[in-house]
Amino acid sequence: MKNQNETLQQLLDFGLDISQIKDIDFLLEKILSEARRFTNCDAGTIYIKDGNWLAARYSQNDTINTQLAPHRKSVYSNIIIKVDNTSIAGYVAATGNQLNIPDVYQLDPNLPYSFNNSFDDLTGYRTISQLVLPLTSMRGETVGVLQLINAKESNNTITAFDLHDESGISYFAVTAANAIERAKMTREIILRMNRMAELRDPKETGPHVNRVAAYSVALYEGWAAKRGLDQDEIDRTRDILRMAAMLHDVGKVAISDNILKKPGKFTPEEYDVMKLHTVYGARLFPDLYSEFDESAAAVALNHHERWDGNGYPGHISLATLKPLPGYEKEDGTARGKRGEEIPLFGRIVAIADVYDALSNRRCYKEAWDQDEVLETLHKDAGTFFDPELMEVFLDNIEAIRQLGAQFPDDPDAHG
Repeated sequence: MKNQNETLQQLLDFGLDISQIKDIDFLLEKILSEARRFTNCDAGTIYIKDGNWLAARYSQNDTINTQLAPHRKSVYSNIIIKVDNTSIAGYVAATGNQLNIPDVYQLDPNLPYSFNNSFDDLTGYRTISQLVLPLTSMRGETVGVLQLINAKESNNTITAFDLHDESGISYFAVTAANAIERAKMTREIILRMNRMAELRDPKETGPHVNRVAAYSVALYEGWAAKRGLDQDEIDRTRDILRMAAMLHDVGKVAISDNILKKPGKFTPEEYDVMKLHTVYGARLFPDLYSEFDESAAAVALNHHERWDGNGYPGHISLATLKPLPGYEKEDGTARGKRGEEIPLFGRIVAIADVYDALSNRRCYKEAWDQDEVLETLHKDAGTFFDPELMEVFLDNIEAIRQLGAQFPDDPDAHG
């Protein structure tokens, strides 16, 4: 058991760490990981409250993850729970009460809540102890629920969560809840920028940009792990990438409605104007005050470049739209960026954007069959797309698909 000074230092370190995280998805994953480390437990889930529902945003399970291949993450299907007294997490969200349950299979039948053993039945996992607490901000608002599962002794035998865990984790939860509120504000600002584009272009939806961001982060993580990058660098980079990827098409706000909302095929002249959304998006970040500004500009400008150099807008000046010296083609236009001339984030978002566009219904087309989507992406590796990144993407396709399910186009999909 940790002494009081160790506990205090761990809580202070946690507060400092999460204060530096801007993106809510990365923040939630960090909160869950640190809560599990603090209590030394095998598994856990973090839920975010949305009206009368709880949505499971991240689940971790060391026992199940040991069965996965190296560098693979277990991604759980979206779980939605009603905020009421019938489930354990729902009860905690509804009442604001913290629960410390030694054995979920030995619950008093007179309690209003019960344990849902469907996950255990499906996977063969055995849930025993749970520590479940509300994530309540200093304003008194419950923003989510933290569910910790199967506390472990030093010899890894499962035990109940002790009183030390309860007292320390309560402070932990308040710090986490306030960080979540801040991160939600940052996410909302980004989504509002995207909603401006969505008002102009119905093809650009909130779920689309969330999916593209999630796919981009998963692809980057797979690529970085394959290359043996330091975990601290991976964590810092994916925090920035997710937010930047959400703004990949924000430059469409500057395109005329006559072109943006045209139902038919573009003329060559109209297509040339449409391609300028990449430049307009980059121009929204003229002063690079942070890595986020730099990354958002790079993604907006480069996500339509092609590995073989036949993409757009190419090597041009953002100010004049003219080719940069030395990059003119014979016809006077700018040569496209090719290979690793294209920034990494641009190459990543290019794959994520096309995969999502092909996999989902748009106003002008139906969703493609998944086999057809994957065949097309595989065929276009080395021409449209970075072949190394495409290999990583296809290798992680099951996790990619499950990430996409978290952001359905149907606003009523959660019931």
